[in-house]
Amino acid sequence: MMMSVPFVSDNSRYRDTFDVSMCPYRDFHTGALPTELSDSVPTGRQMQDLSNINFWATRLSSCAYLPQRQERKILTQLTSDEAPELYDKLARSGFRRSHNWAYRPQCPGCIACVPVRVCCGRFRPTRSMTRTLRKNRDLQFHWCPPVATEEQFALFETYVGQRHQQGEMANMGWSEYRAMIEDAPVEVAVVEWRDQSGQLRAAMLVDRISDGLSAVYSFFDPSRHKDSLGIFMVLSLIDQCVEQGLDYVYLGYWIGESTKMAYKSRFRPLEAYGATGWKVLELE
Repeated sequence: MMMSVPFVSDNSRYRDTFDVSMCPYRDFHTGALPTELSDSVPTGRQMQDLSNINFWATRLSSCAYLPQRQERKILTQLTSDEAPELYDKLARSGFRRSHNWAYRPQCPGCIACVPVRVCCGRFRPTRSMTRTLRKNRDLQFHWCPPVATEEQFALFETYVGQRHQQGEMANMGWSEYRAMIEDAPVEVAVVEWRDQSGQLRAAMLVDRISDGLSAVYSFFDPSRHKDSLGIFMVLSLIDQCVEQGLDYVYLGYWIGESTKMAYKSRFRPLEAYGATGWKVLELE
């Protein structure tokens, strides 16, 4: 039975996530990029209709995933009435969203970050995944509107404090968390997983686009680390796509050299976005 999904689009509030005032950017009048960034504009057939978008570029900084490397993002702001349509095109072209920005890595001399999505109609869980589903059969799936709650934030703080103490989310306070959940110019919802006593055990911020669901950010109860809740949440999202007739779950970027990203390669068939569009990622 298909569920009514409370996706909400809210253009009323925005929060600057990237310090664009310190970024070199495309000239709004000529459309030209600085010479050193001219190779950073995405290519590929699906990007042809995005040529009129003003892309900004962040300054180089240390890579959070690969030591000794530097990262740079190109990004565009989602602030107009056409933001949902624009974001839909960008998401299907390898971009991700943070607040009211769509971005993707464009790092000098590095193409390690690969946008990936799960082909839901052809996906079949492995034996390990089937065991994960059994372990978590006490958890109930709930679609919720994008409204931050103190209960969510408490779980978020516990998760980040134990799992990602050195990550960029480590110093996020209540106002920043609320902005992450509520400041969205596109269709967005929060998924909650609760146990039989009603206790919140996991949550995920999810964007809806025309052909799938995009997992923006997720967190869970670290005391249940043996239950593979990260894998379980993705499996639940795949089931929802199948129920709703959607084709893909977008998982963001996969980095072959990063152990933090290794779990994404377990969901097959997995498609990767490259210069010629989306193609099945060949994995050993």
